[in-house]
Amino acid sequence: MTPELDPTGTTRVFGVVGDPVIHSMSPALHNAAFRSLGVDAVSIALRARELDAAVVVDAVRRLGIAGLSVTMPLKAAVVEHCDERTALVELLGAANCLVRTADGAGRAESTDGQGLLDAIACAAHRDVRGLRCAVIGAGGAASAAVVALASAGAAEVVVIARRPDRAGLVASLVDAGRVGSPSDVSELDIVVQATPAGMLGTSEAQAVPLVDPTSLRAGQVAVDLVYHPRVTPWLARAASSGASAVGGVEVLVHQAAGALAIWLGVPAPLEALHAAATAP
Repeated sequence: MTPELDPTGTTRVFGVVGDPVIHSMSPALHNAAFRSLGVDAVSIALRARELDAAVVVDAVRRLGIAGLSVTMPLKAAVVEHCDERTALVELLGAANCLVRTADGAGRAESTDGQGLLDAIACAAHRDVRGLRCAVIGAGGAASAAVVALASAGAAEVVVIARRPDRAGLVASLVDAGRVGSPSDVSELDIVVQATPAGMLGTSEAQAVPLVDPTSLRAGQVAVDLVYHPRVTPWLARAASSGASAVGGVEVLVHQAAGALAIWLGVPAPLEALHAAATAP
């Protein structure tokens, strides 16, 4: 059994920042990892609006917050205020991870895309190299997914969105990208649902998916980035149609693992993260 967190004056502080964050699983994941590794650290949820982005980054610098997971609506807003950005963050214009460097600077990182790839490999046992993929959506999560899939060697990444102009912008991030339509899905290997459709609290209009999950079949992999609820209606229907299902919780676990590795400089304990993610 691992010890309970007992913060002291030397405890390092991490967290998740965004709005809303009340239902975020990130603190539970981070704290489970700290306990497993015996690290003197604690993770908390911090509510901040998009216009608070500069204050959030300054808190990393001035208050000594060691690292933050960044969620909506701050992923793009924090980037311009950071002292350092990875090349991937520059390309995406968004970050999901902030880290305080040894010299006190705020650096923006992104683990969204690699977390997706790791989740597909872990849960569906698939390597995306040479496969034909689809990404539904044209927001920040979709952009990270498109770049990750293409960078990992996907033969094609089809972007499907309600607005063709937005889909075109996201597809143009990579050479393998193109704009597609829902009718393309039946011919592809991996389908990533990267919109808020099905998320608890979304409007009735937003709950209607762009791609009918019953159009998927056996041999395909269906990924839904939404993790609240743990199994979305879209993912459940895709699975009932025969597709291998990868849920948003699995993706979140691997995204958190990437952030923890950046913050702590050691591999994250995946077993502890999975246990925390599936705890009642």
